[in-house]
Amino acid sequence: LNHSVGRPPVDSLDAFAATFYRPWADGAGEPWPAWLAAVERFRGALGELLGARGDDLCPQPDVSTGFARVLQCVPGLTARREVLLSERAFPSLGFVAERARSLGLVPRFLPAESDERDPAAWRAALSDDTALVLVTQVQSNTGVQVPVAAVCAAAREAGALSVVDAAQAVGILPVDVQAIGADFLLGSCVKWLCGGPGAGFLWVDPALVERCEPDAVGWFSHADPFAFDIHDFRYHPGALRFWGGTPSIAPYAIAAHSIERLLAIGPARIRRHNLALGDRLRAGVPAACRVSPADPDARSGTVILDFGSANDTAADALAAAGVQVDRRAPGFRLSPHIYNDERDIDRALDALRAAGVA
Repeated sequence: LNHSVGRPPVDSLDAFAATFYRPWADGAGEPWPAWLAAVERFRGALGELLGARGDDLCPQPDVSTGFARVLQCVPGLTARREVLLSERAFPSLGFVAERARSLGLVPRFLPAESDERDPAAWRAALSDDTALVLVTQVQSNTGVQVPVAAVCAAAREAGALSVVDAAQAVGILPVDVQAIGADFLLGSCVKWLCGGPGAGFLWVDPALVERCEPDAVGWFSHADPFAFDIHDFRYHPGALRFWGGTPSIAPYAIAAHSIERLLAIGPARIRRHNLALGDRLRAGVPAACRVSPADPDARSGTVILDFGSANDTAADALAAAGVQVDRRAPGFRLSPHIYNDERDIDRALDALRAAGVA
């Protein structure tokens, strides 16, 4: 279930206590310097993972909030008004796009039957009024990778901005902001980054950031948060202008530790391990692997299994064996991480064989 909630490192509780509670409990003065240092640690570790500067990343509570703040900037960046996204995007982002009508923006959807993997489908959907394109790097329901760099290039050629939702990709697939070429990139640490809920993030192209003026601001969006002049607001010169009021600290303290652990293991090693376990799963139930692709360059970290009319039987068998999966319309999602092993895969396959569906 790592596409949903990744598990924290075993020493996370101790690391969290040292980072969050100790400055609070033991410090003679304010804990804020230590707490803000934890946020900077988060930005630095995330920047290393994404091939970005930590200064170009802004903490966000979740992807939807980050997307809403990006959309607030669009009217100031272009006279165009159309926001293009796929019907396969995570529904929460569609809800945000619909509410952006209050900003004078108009959502338009690439039909679900379109092939998001084909940049030509995106090019055909672009118009002279397309202001921004939202593209999801990994389709959560199908485990399919979308060639986001090609889509962002198509948007740029058409004069539109681009934002990538990397929530299902970061931590299991290479995510390099320089190679992708987006104007904005959003993600979350609750899934493959094993950092828990609340530690979302927004990367902003540094060439664009000074032109962005989000409406949802607070004292930590300010160029000088401690100026305390109610009549003088000046945007932070960098990505932190997308921040807000008094920030949460705990989610970023937890996530920073998790990201550092994953960096120490090595993203390439994690990906090789995931592919090997995915291949083992696919080999055990080849007829059920009709949704997610076999090609490592096309599939994400998730394998989708569909047993057709036997799906209820499969669900009961997996649950009885203690195998944690979830079920969407295309089938069951299984997403092995670095701490899963062959025994986990074999446990799932044994349960399916015993039930007569494999």
